[in-house]
Amino acid sequence: MSRPLGRPRLHLRLVGSTNDRARELALAGAPHGTLVTADAQSAGRGRQGRRWSAPPGSSLLMSLVLRPTTQAIATLPLAAAVAVCDVAGPETLVKWPNDIVLARPPRLAKLAGILVEGRPQQGWAVLGIGLNVAVRLDELPVELRRGAATLGRAPTEIEPLLAELLAALAQRLDDTPARTLDTWRARDALRGREIAWSDGRGRAEGIDDAGRLLVRLPDGAQAALAAGEVHLQEIACPTRGGG
Repeated sequence: MSRPLGRPRLHLRLVGSTNDRARELALAGAPHGTLVTADAQSAGRGRQGRRWSAPPGSSLLMSLVLRPTTQAIATLPLAAAVAVCDVAGPETLVKWPNDIVLARPPRLAKLAGILVEGRPQQGWAVLGIGLNVAVRLDELPVELRRGAATLGRAPTEIEPLLAELLAALAQRLDDTPARTLDTWRARDALRGREIAWSDGRGRAEGIDDAGRLLVRLPDGAQAALAAGEVHLQEIACPTRGGG
């Protein structure tokens, strides 16, 4: 993936979803590295159709068209999460499978979200990232405030942060799968925490080499959960220690 990320670039004041626009461009043959950004989205979304809400001009809203190898597509969400943490600061963690968070006991507050879509069989993917750069939490819908976090920077810092993120992504996407897994594990927000999902609960024990969440069940058995199978909910969030 030697072509620079972020060129060509389409910037829009308002778009339904940067991922939707980037998918259209990918289907039309847009080259690797094509970037779509926006000041605001009217239909921004995360995984499983969840809404992504941010006041206009307050967040980094971007989607990249990528044409990686099949192996790189498999680790793309993990590498992207690490790249966001690289630029968002040393306190940031990754909440499996795709949220960048800050530990704010008794909860994990969401700072950024990642959404990867595409057609691996056709050799392309769209990487969408939303990062709360200058969001004022009191401007968010009431139901989102308690679970949200922001970098608390000025709106003028969004563009420089985008440049930093593109550089970090270029570096992380070229990492080996083993290095990607190691760096992701060092940012794991759930390891050692009690968690619940649609049909069970247990203690998170990290991820396996396929990126699945490992969970120690109450009966002592271990389960490996794939991203598409579960909706995780924390049931305990102690202060994170070292290690």
